[in-house]
Amino acid sequence: MHLRQLPERTQDYLKVMWNYEERHGLGAPIPLGELAKATGQKLPTASEAVKRLAAQGLVEHEKYAGVRLADPGRTLAVGVVRRHRLIETLLVRTLGYSWDEVHEEADMLEHAVSDRFLSRVDAFLGHPSRDPHGDPIPTADGTAEPLSKMRLGDVAPGDKVVFEQVNDADPELLRYLQRHGVSPGDTLEVLSAATAGLIQVRAGGGEFPIGATKADDIAVRRSG
Repeated sequence: MHLRQLPERTQDYLKVMWNYEERHGLGAPIPLGELAKATGQKLPTASEAVKRLAAQGLVEHEKYAGVRLADPGRTLAVGVVRRHRLIETLLVRTLGYSWDEVHEEADMLEHAVSDRFLSRVDAFLGHPSRDPHGDPIPTADGTAEPLSKMRLGDVAPGDKVVFEQVNDADPELLRYLQRHGVSPGDTLEVLSAATAGLIQVRAGGGEFPIGATKADDIAVRRSG
């Protein structure tokens, strides 16, 4: 089966599940309600979609446990993710898009490009391993660098970490980080534990607060 044989909405479901696995671990089941929210669908609609995907052998649905990708679904999902992240990188590097503008554009374009076009984009960009938000870009054979499971909110006060990745679906957070000159690869120092829902952070000589819930959307790793 090829991606072009799948409806765009089906591709969206698979991509959301792959993104969830990337953060929570291979085979991690996503709650049906969370899947519905992430795809912008009502719960009954998402439930029917999952039944169709399960009938095609693309996902496995355990009642009360959530939905997980089956191997054939995972293979297709990684293709959608590769398209999305390469397109985001292309838009930022060549067309002057800012990193808070590209997510929705890539959501639309990822369904339209051919394998040949994507291969040319990959080569033109020099085969990047990360997109502008720090998300690993899968290679043509489906492999990708692992994403750190550590979140900024997990870091103890006084510790320094490297900013690895940020949720690209939150443009408000992206604009906030951009205003403070922070991007993947920068060193972050947590100055205080959450107080009144805020974590104080230092980066590049400046200090600024980040909401504790927003901190969970920022992946970090130990330096060295």
